[in-house]
Amino acid sequence: MSATPIVALDVSSATDALRLVEALGDSCGFYKVGNELFTAEGPDVVRRLRASAADVFLDLKFHDIPNTVAGGVRSAVKLGARLVTVHATGGETMVRAAVEAGGSACRVLAVTVLTSLTGEAIAAAWGRQQVDTTSEVLRLAGLAARGGAHGVVCSGAEAAAVRAEFGEALAVLVPGVRAAGAATEDQARVVTPREAAERGARYVVVGRMVTSATDPRAAMEAVARELV
Repeated sequence: MSATPIVALDVSSATDALRLVEALGDSCGFYKVGNELFTAEGPDVVRRLRASAADVFLDLKFHDIPNTVAGGVRSAVKLGARLVTVHATGGETMVRAAVEAGGSACRVLAVTVLTSLTGEAIAAAWGRQQVDTTSEVLRLAGLAARGGAHGVVCSGAEAAAVRAEFGEALAVLVPGVRAAGAATEDQARVVTPREAAERGARYVVVGRMVTSATDPRAAMEAVARELV
């Protein structure tokens, strides 16, 4: 199965975001709106993307009491978002509330372990002596599955294990991909687009390797070829 590419609009203005969408044209039809852009521009940027016929992945990583998260997801549905994220650590009840609020219009992905974290960082944050990252991702993926999530967000390093454990029951979204040999920057666990697809990702989020390219459209077309 080929993976669907999603371009991360990690910019601070709608002007910059829509300029990039225009530059990419029909080479991309799915975009991620995260905390930076949404905080700067609010819901209107999602509406403007939807008006351009683009699909939107609203990556706000909700983590709150179930009723509050459900309200956020209902608002995402009204905006026309197709995918939304919640933190799996919010618990099974919270995940289920989000799923019920999203219905078939907006699918819920549960974030397992952020790609910026190492096993040591997770252990320190969660008060444990040591953490095996893959085991932790699988534990949280199980919680997401019980809550009815469409899928999970994990690094490419754990994608194959999630696919082996859950098959088609959970879609895998892999963020933090990098071109071969590129700097990892603020990410700790990265793969190339091709590696993400080969390990079972259904969605692959690409950022700087496209958005910072001299020719974003050519870079996007090169990514798409890796995902087939």
